[in-house]
Amino acid sequence: MAFDTFDEGISLGGMRSKTEIRTLICYMFRSVGSPMRKDTVVNALMEKGLANYFETSSSFDDLIRNGNIELVDADRELYFNTSNGDMIATQLEDTLAPTVRERATECALSLLKQEQVESENKVTIAKCENGFNVTCSISGGDMNLLSFTLYVPDITQARLIRKNFYKDPDMFYSVMIAMLTRNKRGVTEILDALGSVI
Repeated sequence: MAFDTFDEGISLGGMRSKTEIRTLICYMFRSVGSPMRKDTVVNALMEKGLANYFETSSSFDDLIRNGNIELVDADRELYFNTSNGDMIATQLEDTLAPTVRERATECALSLLKQEQVESENKVTIAKCENGFNVTCSISGGDMNLLSFTLYVPDITQARLIRKNFYKDPDMFYSVMIAMLTRNKRGVTEILDALGSVI
């Protein structure tokens, strides 16, 4: 297969032809089985070093123009395979290395989960006198389960709190409940679990 893409930022075993990238995008949609935003797909391939931003974005647009993927939710900018896209994924998936298919699918699923976490739970950073207020909110569907605001002196700490909160909002909720109900066993179990992921 001819190499016809830029290879900057691509790891060993990454995609070096536009046909491979387009096939992999269709395969990801079929494998994940859920509509995804363009930037989710692009970020998944970039994060795993499978293709660079320019080539992936261009290939995604090619698939739209060719009727292989289509916009299925304009409000959330979600795309999914058409029947042509599914045909490409089915007929050509064997042209992709198994490790490439696995890496792309794992990353896409991880990014989808992260997007869901961030849509259901919110973090806002607001400048205040001498620092920043970071407000974290945990949603329980139609209701707000927990909301708290922390003051931090600089933006670096504010962003770190946002990043760590999004990693596991449920843990923050469990910690607060355990602390406020003085559930020592619960606090110990949470701290042990936290130690295992640090």
